[in-house]
Amino acid sequence: MNIRTVTVIGVTGTMGANIAGIFASFGCARVYCLGRSMKKVQNTIPRIVMSVKADAIAKNLIPADFSMLEECVGKSDLIFESSKEDIRVKTQIAERVGKAMLPYAVSGTGSSGLSITELARCYPQKLRSRFFGIHMFNPPYTLPLCELTATEYSNSALKDELKEYLASVLHRTVVEVKDSPAFLGNRIGFQFINEALQYAERFKDNGGIDYIDALLGPFTGRSMPPLATSDFVGLDVHKAIVDNIYENTCDYAHRTFLLPGFAKGLAADGKLGRKSGCGLYQRIHYENGFTRDTVYDINTGFYRDVIPYVFPFADKMKQYLSEGDYQKAFEELVKNHSLEAEICLSFLLKYIIYSLYAAKEVGFSIESADDVMATGFNWCPPLAMYQALAAVADVPGLIRERLPQICREVDLTHLLAAIKPSRYDYRIYFKSGRKIR
Repeated sequence: MNIRTVTVIGVTGTMGANIAGIFASFGCARVYCLGRSMKKVQNTIPRIVMSVKADAIAKNLIPADFSMLEECVGKSDLIFESSKEDIRVKTQIAERVGKAMLPYAVSGTGSSGLSITELARCYPQKLRSRFFGIHMFNPPYTLPLCELTATEYSNSALKDELKEYLASVLHRTVVEVKDSPAFLGNRIGFQFINEALQYAERFKDNGGIDYIDALLGPFTGRSMPPLATSDFVGLDVHKAIVDNIYENTCDYAHRTFLLPGFAKGLAADGKLGRKSGCGLYQRIHYENGFTRDTVYDINTGFYRDVIPYVFPFADKMKQYLSEGDYQKAFEELVKNHSLEAEICLSFLLKYIIYSLYAAKEVGFSIESADDVMATGFNWCPPLAMYQALAAVADVPGLIRERLPQICREVDLTHLLAAIKPSRYDYRIYFKSGRKIR
């Protein structure tokens, strides 16, 4: 597949801008950067350059506005739409793209919240076979996952060519997924994150948001605690993802996708996270250069200082991890029966189970669950997590002991039969957070 010219529609958004940078840098393509305002697009170009740390690509980034859409599309080998997650907006764009698109060109959407098949139907029938879901993760420069979704109309040979281009030229970790709400990465990731949000409400008297994040930090195999991740993504995006999954799926974990009331309130008040200045957390900047990290207190409705929680099991795990003794770290987690250790372990076990379940429902192989979580979230992938715990415990027995309700709702024996060694080394994901002198 020879992609020399690309049009990115919706380039002033975070993902549109970052993906334009990927096409221009890794793909060495000429990129029409299209937005509703020429001035905003021109102001976005430096951000695109910065996103891939490559000043040389600036000459390949051509600003354009929506009045130039047909002209840009008519010169492009690939059209990538990254507009608002609104079916009406995307339908209008697809209709315009379909009228100007070259017969040999490929079109794709970065949508993760709408049906790719439904969007394909917005194109003329002769072009539907050339439309795909191309869902990348933020920031794509450091998170190389790309979920590729075909539809009932897709040309299989063209899909294979596109997959090869994404993998070999754009250096993406390409995972084929079914046309299912949120696809695979967000289905697994936001099940974990949203249940953590529910636990924050459940344990609000223990501290709530920062209490749960302190239990599920980097020492549990993720680069960022789950609720800090939600704040980074934005509560509006979080809400859209979990609402979509809750409304359009019905599996054993269905209720874990219900957004807690306090989070709905924050989103309604525009307290969306980092991009709005406050959300679950708020960082206050003072004139003298000092900063103060605060967190939303669910009980009071006000922000308070983040608490430096001390959990003995976590401190011991961090100490062992800093020494490189992973077995003792996991033994501490499994054998400790404090409330906090049991919450932590239950989340890791549920993560393994739901990943296996979702991979069967949405993916095409068990390895796909590992790929999406390692390269889309930078979390220890589920098969690797299983291996880490299996070194110190009988994981099936542990699941049956700690999670009896889930075992009554899923065929655990069938799910675990698919377990195989992970391609990923779990050790690189578990961080002690300790400074070693």
